Amino acid sequence: MSLDDQVRWDRQHAQTGGAELPSSFLREIFESARWEIPWGRALDVACGKGRNALFLAELGFEVVAMDISAVALEEGRWRAQERSLAISWQHADLEQIQLPQAAYDLIINFNYLERSLIPKMKLALRVGGHIVFETYLIDQREIGHPKNPAYLLQNNELLDHFREFRVLCYREGKCRDGDEPSFRAGILVRKTG
Repeated sequence: MSLDDQVRWDRQHAQTGGAELPSSFLREIFESARWEIPWGRALDVACGKGRNALFLAELGFEVVAMDISAVALEEGRWRAQERSLAISWQHADLEQIQLPQAAYDLIINFNYLERSLIPKMKLALRVGGHIVFETYLIDQREIGHPKNPAYLLQNNELLDHFREFRVLCYREGKCRDGDEPSFRAGILVRKTG
């Protein structure tokens, strides 16, 4: 991302309160107890103000939270301090980042799509680790933002990206996360080898 992108995201995060609750898809995965996801080291990609990072830290994960927006990260730090949670907040350009190999047991990615980051996420995950990925579908253009097709998944695209992983849960279509309906695809996968 360019400096313009960082400025734009800083401005957006400064003007909005941001969601407090974790993603409904992420909550569903952990609250359903259908999948055993052991605690360990977790990475929250494009964490924003950290709603999902905070949730994982409260569950006992050692969390690294990355975002391009220094404003969002500062808000996340403040929220974590309020709850006495230790989270490593990292300012990063996710289009340029190099992730350490086999460093994480869980990687989450919500409401962000940088396709070139997906292979890096796969390498950063330990064998037996999990990825939870949810973002907007191409159909989202009909009802709201984002509208740029570069930031929208095609139908079944997530399945293609994680074909070599064990798919534990997949959903795609119109759903709610908060007040507004949106078109999303979400996947939970495990790295098997």
